Amino acid sequence: MAGHSHWAGIKYKKAQADARRGKLFSKLARQITIAAREGGGDPESNIKLKYAIEKAKAANMPKENIERAIKRGTGESSDAAHFEEVIYEGYAPGGVAVLIQVLTDNRNRTAGELRYIFSKKGGSLSEKGSVAWMFDLKGLILVEKERIDEDAILELALDAGAEDIKAEGDFWAVYTEPSDFEAVKDAFRKHGIKWKVAELSRIPKSSVKLDASVGRKVLELLNALEEHDDVQQVWANFDIPEDVMEQVAKEVE
Repeated sequence: MAGHSHWAGIKYKKAQADARRGKLFSKLARQITIAAREGGGDPESNIKLKYAIEKAKAANMPKENIERAIKRGTGESSDAAHFEEVIYEGYAPGGVAVLIQVLTDNRNRTAGELRYIFSKKGGSLSEKGSVAWMFDLKGLILVEKERIDEDAILELALDAGAEDIKAEGDFWAVYTEPSDFEAVKDAFRKHGIKWKVAELSRIPKSSVKLDASVGRKVLELLNALEEHDDVQQVWANFDIPEDVMEQVAKEVE
């Protein structure tokens, strides 16, 4: 699981670079729009919308962009959106299982483009249900170790309802059941503990250990998928050598 969690930290760095280019804002706007369409425009009664707005604010998305995305979802805007959420599944080099969450207004177009990316990068798009069973939905919070020591985060997180805490490189990785995710985040907020990543994530039940050569091919595929405009999240069950991860981190800074 170490590779998975460290990759989440690297994706955070990449997200900041995407925000500077404005690309991240369009993805976040889609998340807000579909959450508002499904559960209404009030974040206090729509937890999915509340979560999407938090992510947008963490990326410094302008308030007017957030409000516009909500109105698109509720139908108050003249350009009301018709996106739908779809999960695609596939395999990366080395037999690594990949899940991709997308928001799309054209399933056939998106599926064709994802199939092309997989093929170009040595993987393959597969049938529904082929790899989803290899992952559990969990809350994942990554906190830099320099912000809090092990005893303190163990006490704080476990008392708030966390399921597990692991040391992952420079981070403490805190895992929760989805139902306890907001409570653990609230406990961190109350104690002034800031996180790098806080997301509902598909956590692999087991990981495929890769050498540097295959590991880099997997990371190239994941990066290419992340670049697609419709792709919101990518998860994979890999464990890659630390030095390869560090090199990738430098490349996205």
